[in-house]
Amino acid sequence: MPLNLSPLFISHFTLANSLGLGTAATLDAMRSRRSGLSACQFEDVDLETYIAKVPALDAYAIRPDLAAHDCRNNRLAQLGLEQDGFAEVVAAAKRSYGAHRIGVFLGTSTSGILQTELAYRRLDPQTGQLPPDFQYAETQNSYSLAGFVARYLGLTGPSFVVSSACSSSAKVFANAARMMEAGVCDAVVVGGVDSLCLSTLYGFNSLGLVSRLPCRPYDAERDGISVGEGAGFALIERARPDARGMLLLGVGESSDAYHMSTPHPEGLGAQLAMHRALTSAGLVADDIDYINLHGTATRSNDTSEGKAIAEVFGSRVPCSSTKGWTGHLLGAAGITEAIISMLTIEHGFIPGSLNTQQLDPALAIDYRIEGSSARVERVLSNSFGFGGSNCSLVLGKTA
Repeated sequence: MPLNLSPLFISHFTLANSLGLGTAATLDAMRSRRSGLSACQFEDVDLETYIAKVPALDAYAIRPDLAAHDCRNNRLAQLGLEQDGFAEVVAAAKRSYGAHRIGVFLGTSTSGILQTELAYRRLDPQTGQLPPDFQYAETQNSYSLAGFVARYLGLTGPSFVVSSACSSSAKVFANAARMMEAGVCDAVVVGGVDSLCLSTLYGFNSLGLVSRLPCRPYDAERDGISVGEGAGFALIERARPDARGMLLLGVGESSDAYHMSTPHPEGLGAQLAMHRALTSAGLVADDIDYINLHGTATRSNDTSEGKAIAEVFGSRVPCSSTKGWTGHLLGAAGITEAIISMLTIEHGFIPGSLNTQQLDPALAIDYRIEGSSARVERVLSNSFGFGGSNCSLVLGKTA
C-alpha cells in the first residue's frame, strides 16, 4: 500500500563522492560535465574497468575517540558528515529536540567488508585465526555504520541500517517517515555510505555487469556499470510554516521478486514503486518536472526502467541518469541521487548524461544527454536494487 505521507522538511543535506566534497563540488562537476570516473587503481585489483574513487580517503584519519570503528566505510561516513556544516546543523537540532528524539537510519550494501578482506590477508598461519586487532562488530557488521554515525553526532535515538542493495539509502526516507508518524522521532538523520572493496568489484565482474569503459547509461551500446563509492546525509524534520527549503513529498516502495539479480523485464515493480510515490505525494505523472533514473548502464536495468518510465510517464518528462558522473554507489546511490535531485530543484537545471552517445532507440522516453536550465519544482528519483527491491522518492520545495 502507498505510504500516506504528510510533507516532511529536509532542512539540510550533504554528500561526498568522487566529484569532490560537499554539494558545491558535485554541482560544479555536473555543470562543467566533469566525471569522477577513472581507470581502476584500487588495492591490488586486476580488472580492466573504471571506478569512482574518493581520493581524500587514502590519507584521512578517523576521529581518535572512535578508533575502534576505523575502516574505509566509516572514514567515508565521517568525511561526508564534515561537509556543508552538516554536523553543526545536527548539533543545533539536538539542542532543540534532545539527542534521544533524533533517529539515525542509514543504508549500505557492503558496509566495511574491505576491513575483513584486509584482515584475511593476515590470518595466523598456524591457527587460521583472524588478527587480534580486527573488530568485526565495529567495522564490517552492517550496523557499524549507524553505530558510528550516531556516536559521531552524539545521538541516542533509534538507529538502524537498511541493506537492500541499491535501494538501501532511498528506503531510509520511508523509514524516517514512518517513525516520525508513529511519534518515535522528532527528526531523523537519513543517508547512506558505500566504499570500494574487492568483493564488490570482483563480484559484479563475475556477473558480467562491469564495463571496461566509463559507464554509458541508456546508450545503445551500454555494457555495464562503473563501481563507485560515496556518502550522503540529510536531516529530516516536520514541516513548519516558516520552513524554507526542500520537502520529501512522497515515497513508493515495491518488491517484484522477479529474479535475484535481474529486474522484471517489463519493469512491473518499478512501475508500482513510481505509482505509489505519486499517490503518496498526492500528485499525477504530469506534476513531475524531472526524473533522476536509476540508470545503471546494464542492458537489463535500463531496458526495464525505460519501459516502466514509458508506461507511467510516456515521453513527456525529462529524465537522465547521473551515474556517468558518480559511478554506481550501490548502498549510497539512493541518497546521492536524492541530493542531486534537490540540487536540480534548488538551482534550476536538468542534468544530462555523461558518456552516453547514442540513445537506445527501443526506449521511448525523453532522455537528456545534454544538461539545460529549467524550472524544476518536483523531481522523482528512482533506486532499484537486486531481488526487485524498489524505491521511488518525490522531492519538492516549500512555497
